[in-house]
Amino acid sequence: NMLQESAHGKWTVSSSDESAEENSDSEKPCTSSLSEAAPGRTSGPQYPCSEARKAAHKRKASPLKLTDTGLSTEAPPAVKQRPSQEGSGWCLSSSDEEPEDQQKHAYKETVKEEKYDVPKEHPLNLCKDDKLSENVKEEEYSTTPSEAQDTWDLVTGGNPFRFFLTKVTGIEQNYNSGALHIKDILSPLFGTLISSAQFNYCIDVGWLVRQYPQEFRKKPLLIVHGEKRESKAELMAQARPYENISFCQAKLDIAFGTHHTKMMLLLYEEGLRVVIHTSNLIAEDWHQKTQGIWLSPLYPRLPKGGSGSAGESATYFKSDLISYLTAYNSPALKEWIDLIQEHDLSETRVYLLGSTPGRYQGSDKEKWGHLRLRKLLKDHALPIPAQESWPLVGQFSSIGSMGADGSKWLCSEFQESLVAAGSTVTTFRKCDVPIHLVYPTVNNVRQSLEGYPAGGSLPYSIQTAQKQLWLHSYFHKWSAEVTGRTHAIPHIKTYMRLSPDFQKIAWFLVTSANLSKAAWGALEKNGSQLMIRSYELGVLFLPSAFGLDKGYFHVGQKKLTEKKDSATYFPVPYDLPPEQYGSKVRQPPGGKDVERIPILRDGLIK
Repeated sequence: NMLQESAHGKWTVSSSDESAEENSDSEKPCTSSLSEAAPGRTSGPQYPCSEARKAAHKRKASPLKLTDTGLSTEAPPAVKQRPSQEGSGWCLSSSDEEPEDQQKHAYKETVKEEKYDVPKEHPLNLCKDDKLSENVKEEEYSTTPSEAQDTWDLVTGGNPFRFFLTKVTGIEQNYNSGALHIKDILSPLFGTLISSAQFNYCIDVGWLVRQYPQEFRKKPLLIVHGEKRESKAELMAQARPYENISFCQAKLDIAFGTHHTKMMLLLYEEGLRVVIHTSNLIAEDWHQKTQGIWLSPLYPRLPKGGSGSAGESATYFKSDLISYLTAYNSPALKEWIDLIQEHDLSETRVYLLGSTPGRYQGSDKEKWGHLRLRKLLKDHALPIPAQESWPLVGQFSSIGSMGADGSKWLCSEFQESLVAAGSTVTTFRKCDVPIHLVYPTVNNVRQSLEGYPAGGSLPYSIQTAQKQLWLHSYFHKWSAEVTGRTHAIPHIKTYMRLSPDFQKIAWFLVTSANLSKAAWGALEKNGSQLMIRSYELGVLFLPSAFGLDKGYFHVGQKKLTEKKDSATYFPVPYDLPPEQYGSKVRQPPGGKDVERIPILRDGLIK
């Protein structure tokens, strides 16, 4: 039973979505500029995405009215929200790991029938073209020479982890001093570009091209994506003006899979750089969200005629990256594999953790997904004394179907992978380990810099949520005072293992992978086979790879200022310990408790 059935219209897609929801969790953000809707012409985003995504866009163009008394309609706190902000109201995105095919017909029908009222508090600004994204975001981002030097200093020295957040418009400037915008990453300071490859999920080609410095905009650019059919045609059409752009379509042979990986390969005259991050290639993702970036060192070219194994790191990053790229089985990527072979990646201190679609058995089972994490932790993490009391924290922006209870996947195979450490056999019961899941509440979103539209990149659907109310007892609010990002809704995904006092970290992972079986994989055939639907990529930070023999990093929170350059303090981007939903709450008169419910893309749990 949802908030104001009538206001929702018939967004209860066809019954065929039952099975689909099981397998899905994704997150096409429902954003981008709104075009003027001429009569009889549907307006869509300026970049291709699934049918489900377009439906979400249409809902955004005429959002439903919030008449539930429990939800305050007051504007978010005094944030620097420009009046020209993109269409507001409930941005109810549909999830990217959704049954696009089965749903799109249902969506098409309902879109025509339903007419929603636009809430008065958030007037919609329709634009004639995609100038909106530019006006709101692009002019705001320009760099002064001193800032450029700061950025360069930041990347070259004093940050052993090379882990960054994206800049956020509208927060205190000091919180952006160690952060990067995409224009910083592509800046000539980082290298003289020869060519690049962008792996991503949601892509606005025109916007992407404008993020490159003028002098690099005609350099070859390979876009690796997972779009099919109409979405693919739309992506190609966007790239028509740019003859330097070519495409690689990642094969997605298993239903409900997505190409969710976010990576840049940057070839320079000076060498090669790899960037693994969490942001879609659209303006909104680099504007007012909390996002993560791992920036590799500059990898120099190896001398000619060396051996194939040259330039490997202690973490086997080079061969693992090549394995990941090989999984695409694409001629366009073979060229990048050869380039990587020719470079020295030995300075890398992180482990690569990827997912690629497939059904894996035997030794292949440990190559990807949560079983890959399990193996890395067994091989390279030190056993921790009293380990069962060390909690897990998982933080993400989308949630798939977890089954009827925790024993189905979360507290069984997934948790077993996350608690692995050393080669010792774990004797404690897995579910003794506390799990803290961080996912924004309705209130987090309401008070965010973007307001309710931020909900568009948190596509947890009511159909999925209603089936797993047990999961919500694990939920904790988003709070990031430590980085000034409490009101910058997270699209970053992080997982870590902490000491009971939250002062030490056994390991830290930043990745594209949300909390879903599609992303992490699920065991089949009595545990003999791991099935993964999507492409995902992340990097794992282990103390041993940073020369620490204690088996843990310290949490770098408040001490960030004094201990900036120390490899013993890891810069966790949000507040610890996380605060559980519904603690310290006043129930609003006659309504829903907005602190006790997760943000959903399509209503409230009654």
